[in-house]
Amino acid sequence: MTIPLSLLDLAPIAPGSTARESFAGSVALAQTAERTGYTRVWYAEHHNMPTIASSATSILIGHVAGHTSTIRLGSGGIMLPNHAPLTIAEQFGTLATLYPGRIDLGLGRAPGSDQTTMRALRRDPRSADSFPQDIVELQGYLSGDSVIPGVQAVPGAGTDVPLYILGSSLFGAQLAAALGLPYAFASHFAPDALHEAIAIYRRDFRPSAQAATPHLIVAVNAIASTDAADATQQFETMRRSRVRSMISRGDSTPDYTDAQIDEFLTTPQGAQLAGMMRHTAVGTPDDVRAYLEGFASETGADELIIAHASSGLDDRLRSVELTAAAMGLTPLVAA
Repeated sequence: MTIPLSLLDLAPIAPGSTARESFAGSVALAQTAERTGYTRVWYAEHHNMPTIASSATSILIGHVAGHTSTIRLGSGGIMLPNHAPLTIAEQFGTLATLYPGRIDLGLGRAPGSDQTTMRALRRDPRSADSFPQDIVELQGYLSGDSVIPGVQAVPGAGTDVPLYILGSSLFGAQLAAALGLPYAFASHFAPDALHEAIAIYRRDFRPSAQAATPHLIVAVNAIASTDAADATQQFETMRRSRVRSMISRGDSTPDYTDAQIDEFLTTPQGAQLAGMMRHTAVGTPDDVRAYLEGFASETGADELIIAHASSGLDDRLRSVELTAAAMGLTPLVAA
């Protein structure tokens, strides 16, 4: 049986390009994913990051939805403590009304930014403490059975947009299990608690109106190319870029050179950052298929969500196509 594959799109802004070009790339990526048989594409809420354009996540979802016809689109995720649950219910209720049966709402509790940006968002540092209660409130708005008397989401009530809990720690696994919701683990950048979180989620899952059984989505990076050496080179470029962004954040000094990054990667701190990307499939389509099938078997995932990590759009689109073919995906034909 072919495991469902989905895409995580960070709407990257490449050096020398613009956010507008990033959005065009996101449309092309979703259209390619739709044509080749992926299940869904998710976009992550980030703020004040010069290389990521998905800050207004619901607007981007709507834009891409208008340029596709069958593929599911959603958030991976909306950082709910940044928002009032009613606002998110109205936004995603609007999307679900415009594009019925195609919208997902993945939810996280991180700020999606640094502490200074969090203050600019007017986010209370304690707002993450009410994350479970906010999810219940949001569910009520989307179901039409509001827990706040006299307040309804218009549009939104009765759309029953499916919710997903995102996490990289045990908290998210425990919450998803308690609420009976699908759970997506961010192992593409935070792999350390992966297996313990999976065990907790499956052990403690309680059936709900949305899900009778657990549904586990596990994130993984991938770079597929017809040339293994080219894939390896793309991976090294991607790894340098990610490490450079992590160690340069808030630094006014010039960018580190490739040689400096490679030297840093030989240190214990560099190895720790590189280890964040250890769940990455790199190589030919056969190499990538073997890795993804092994990863799915190891984790017992019901679905893999892939961050195709090539820096260039053309390489990223080709990786999407090659992976879909290697994994035997079947495109969904529009009615």
